Amino acid sequence: MSNNIDPQKDTNTRRTQTADIDARQDPLRVGASTEYGMAHHTSTRGISDKKQRSLIGYNYLTYLLYVVSYFTAGLLWVVPIVMNYSKRQEADGSWLATHFDWQIKTFWYSIVWFVIGIIIILFALSGLGVSMIFEASDNIAIGSVLLIGFGLVIIAVTLVWHLYRIVRGWIALTDKRPVP
Repeated sequence: MSNNIDPQKDTNTRRTQTADIDARQDPLRVGASTEYGMAHHTSTRGISDKKQRSLIGYNYLTYLLYVVSYFTAGLLWVVPIVMNYSKRQEADGSWLATHFDWQIKTFWYSIVWFVIGIIIILFALSGLGVSMIFEASDNIAIGSVLLIGFGLVIIAVTLVWHLYRIVRGWIALTDKRPVP
């Protein structure tokens, strides 16, 4: 029996072992092993355990306020965004920073799409665009209804997307994982 060592396999093994060692030293390093880096991506550089627990509780509260805002016609949307902006810097350099950024982005994208939906509905109700499009036609009412429907679909999709992001973030926070 000959002892054939495949140089390619040996090189790949060394490369993987080196990546695992690098990932243990710095799980946020680009190119770190995905297995180790993602499983241990809860780095809290410069944050004490007490501070981390405090920020985790704070994020639970902001996620909860976003959910409760659905039952207040969105009036509470402003409260968690202000809270996130006020505490975001305290989480810099840790996996918790991703949750603050996640919630802030979710808020602003939701607002933009919600406003677009409202503008389309108002545009349809005013008849400005529809009367120009169907100037010599009796189909103004049909065009308005279609535009109103389109605006409502945008608003509905935005609300579902917003709720999805809150639930996804909350689950990641419970698992002590960053969100993308």
